Amino acid sequence: MTLEDLIQAYPDVATYFTYMPQELKSRYTIRTFPPGTIIHQKDYPLDYFGIVCSGDHRVINEFENGNVFMIEKNEPIDFIGEVTILAEKEKTSVTIETLTECVVFMISRKDFEMWIAQDIHFLRLITHKIAYKLYRSSYNRGAKLFYPPNFLLLDYLLKYASLHHIEKTGEITLFKTREGIREELGMTVKTINRTIAKLKEDGLIGTRKGKVTMSLEQYQRAKKEIAYYVK
Repeated sequence: MTLEDLIQAYPDVATYFTYMPQELKSRYTIRTFPPGTIIHQKDYPLDYFGIVCSGDHRVINEFENGNVFMIEKNEPIDFIGEVTILAEKEKTSVTIETLTECVVFMISRKDFEMWIAQDIHFLRLITHKIAYKLYRSSYNRGAKLFYPPNFLLLDYLLKYASLHHIEKTGEITLFKTREGIREELGMTVKTINRTIAKLKEDGLIGTRKGKVTMSLEQYQRAKKEIAYYVK
């Protein structure tokens, strides 16, 4: 795939290449990563920059005791390595793993540094994305410490249901393992199971073959009653 093919396939990325230095247009790679691929690992040297043009990925932090915490899940258009490079650090601080098939435009670290030095439009797009993530993180920081598990899990389910258009489908099923939920919410599996049991007892969710379900009626009721779980 060429750069022209990439822009044609994913028109939203076109603005990033508007003022790209001509000499860099022959020094790039476009790769397709299947789901579950580690694009780069925490504490490894970073020698490239990437633009995620399609597909979802997650940013995780791995600890020496084996625990994994998901910092965020990102959709396109997104970047790989921008924080490490702008911070002038040699190694990455997080691991990036694909959740779905991802198409990534890749360029060397050296060429990326030259690009942002010459292209203020591109630099502005990069910094806007970083600022947005920092704002979102700052806005939500402390929620996991302050709010009880019932609120956090119900809030998570409401957002998931909305994202998956429950008002059109009438019902959603959360096709995630308890371990996957643990990574996203920072709870123990024991707490998640106990919280699911409580929400089910309150009639706000159901379960089917071990998976959490939510009907449209439960969704509408849960939106009204979620404040109860903060008290």
